[in-house]
Amino acid sequence: MSAATLTSKGQATIPKDIRTGLGLEAGDRIEFHLLSNGSASMRLKRGTLGQLKGPGLNSLPHSHNLASRHAARALSNPAV
Repeated sequence: MSAATLTSKGQATIPKDIRTGLGLEAGDRIEFHLLSNGSASMRLKRGTLGQLKGPGLNSLPHSHNLASRHAARALSNPAV
């Protein structure tokens, strides 16, 4: 089990083992959900290729690399 301390600004650092396990990288978005039992869940919010910004087809190599990275994460971190 990992823990984090909330700062006065409402910020917390996600522990390294959690970041590694989820494949989180700087700039990734995380969703938080408050559950009815008083606990919370968090998950990496993955975008679609259609949400990428860039100059159209010129961004294809970047899009392909991003898609490959997300596919690799999904395969290495199956849904619980």
